[in-house]
Order: sequence, then structure tokens, then C-alpha cells
Amino acid sequence: MGIKPTYIKTIGDELLLKFEDRFASDFDENKSSVAQMANIGSKRVRNRIAGYITRKVHAKKKS
Repeated sequence: MGIKPTYIKTIGDELLLKFEDRFASDFDENKSSVAQMANIGSKRVRNRIAGYITRKVHAKKKS
């Protein structure tokens, strides 16, 4: 897809540190979790953060 902006990574990493047990490797679940835990006005930014978190969780499960 490409390089993600640093604010996506920063918010995603902070949410993973605080609420690691609330995220799964399913994008739709992560999307609703991000909407509940962070006040993000843009749907596009919310989806990008949820996608970043999904990729991180999936990579962690593989290793």
C-alpha cells in the first residue's frame, strides 16, 4: 500500500500499548474499538489506524 503517515503509526502504537487486549486480527472489530477508544473525527483516519493495528496484531501472532 505504501508508507503510512507518522500520526497514524503514533496513534496506533499508543492505542496498542494502552489497550492491547482489546484488539484482534479482524479489521471490523478493530475499527469499532478505535472509534470507542479515540476521538477521531475522520472516518478515513479511523480506518487507517484500525488497518495499521490489524497488521501489527497479525504480524505479532505470526512470530
